[in-house]
Amino acid sequence: MTARALPPITTLTEAQQRGWACVWCHATLGIGLGDDLGEQRVRPVDGAAYSWFPRQCPDAAACRARETS
Repeated sequence: MTARALPPITTLTEAQQRGWACVWCHATLGIGLGDDLGEQRVRPVDGAAYSWFPRQCPDAAACRARETS
């Protein structure tokens, strides 16, 4: 799991929300790749609650380098 607080879901792409891309650097994560950050629940003020499934890159140093570039 990550020690960082997850970014607000409203700032993420669909690919990031579904775990297809890293929630930090947007890198595409293939099947079985990346670290699962666990199911997250959102309860929007004006809609039904739903789940999202963030993942992050397994290589934190490379991820941070991509995030800053």
